[in-house]
Parts: sequence; structure tokens; C-alpha cells
Amino acid sequence: MFSVPLSLRMSGSALKILALLSMLADHCAYFLLEPATPVYNVLRCFGRIAFPVFAFLVAEGFAHTRSRNRYFFSLLAFALISEIPWYLLNGADGTHNVMFTLFIGVATLAVFDRLCEHGPLCCSTILIMCTLAWWTGVDYDWRGVLMIDLFYMLRRQTIEPWLSRHNVCFPSQAIIQILFTFPLMMHYGIAGAVIASIVIFLYDGTRGNIKGAVAKYSFYAFYPLHLLLFI
Repeated sequence: MFSVPLSLRMSGSALKILALLSMLADHCAYFLLEPATPVYNVLRCFGRIAFPVFAFLVAEGFAHTRSRNRYFFSLLAFALISEIPWYLLNGADGTHNVMFTLFIGVATLAVFDRLCEHGPLCCSTILIMCTLAWWTGVDYDWRGVLMIDLFYMLRRQTIEPWLSRHNVCFPSQAIIQILFTFPLMMHYGIAGAVIASIVIFLYDGTRGNIKGAVAKYSFYAFYPLHLLLFI
């Protein structure tokens, strides 16, 4: 059993804000700065925190949302909206924005929940969805989808759904999730992977103070809106 001081623990709201700041820093470096400069390297390193944290939060969100259909279609809607600024920034290069990665990840989780008792079929479906992510060229490709899947599948409540929430030690649960997802995180930079792992480890299992539909959709809207700044 691992214990983290209350003063160091982070809510889901805190993780969201940190991930948004990390993403903004990463894109500022990528679109505005010269590569290989000290500031560029620092911002890009900090920016590597964003996706693993978003992947973790999407897995948590899928587990706790009251309407999985609404969650599913909200991600799809913002993926389609985000494709406009993504295209204006990247052109017809065959890639697609990260909201599609999150959408495919959630679609995979929905299938997993229905087929989890049928191991081979479930594994085949995950493989197909990861292949779809790679083939369509979504940001973070198959690694991003698999990261979301692993964060969800390795949740203690997913493995033992009858266990009451107050009996779960989130830091110790996170160690298992981090161990299995770290190789995927590391593909995009070892320093960012380490920092992202620390952030996820500090998650306290609570939603935080940022609640409600307005806050929820503001987080979604931040992605396409911030892309417009770099056009």
C-alpha cells in the first residue's frame, strides 16, 4: 500500500488544467519557435505530459460518465469540428486531430465492456481499432488508442467492479497502469513520460471543483480554439 500526502494529491480538474497547459506549451513550441533551441526543448518536454494525462482522464471519464452515448458523440462532434483548424494548419497530409484518437479509444472501451468475457474476440477488436487508428493517421496513432485501453482495463474497479470505491487506493492502482503504459508514453520522450507518470500517480480519484456541462464542453472547445491561434 502506498500513501501520498493530501497536499500533493491532484483531482481530475487539476489534471485537466495541467494537460491543457502542457498541450498549449507544446503547440507554441512546435508552431512558433525554432527547433533545437533551449526554450523549444523545454516546452516540448513539458508538452509530452498532455496526451498520457488526457488518455488517463478519458478512461476515467468513460468509467464514471452518466451517459456513455453522450460522451461518445461529444468526442466525435469535437473531433469533426477540430478537423477544420487541423486541416488549415497541416494541409492534406493524411493525418487527423487527436480528438479522433480519443474518440476511437472510447469506441474501443465500449466494445471492451460488452465483450470482456470473450477474451479472443475482445483482443481482436482492440487490435482492429488500433489498426484503424494507424491506418487513418490520427494523432498518436495506435499507441494513443492502446494507452487509453490499458488505462481503463487496468483500473481496479474495472477488474473488480463489485469493489466499493472507498476501498481503492488510487496511487497503488496507478502504479500498475503506469507500468503497462510507460513504454507507450516513452515513445514520445522519456522525460515527458516520467513527468506524466508522476502526475497520474498523484491523482486522488476525485472529480475536483470544475463541474457542470459548461466546464465540460469548455475543455473540449479549448482544443479547436487554441489551434486557431496558430493559423
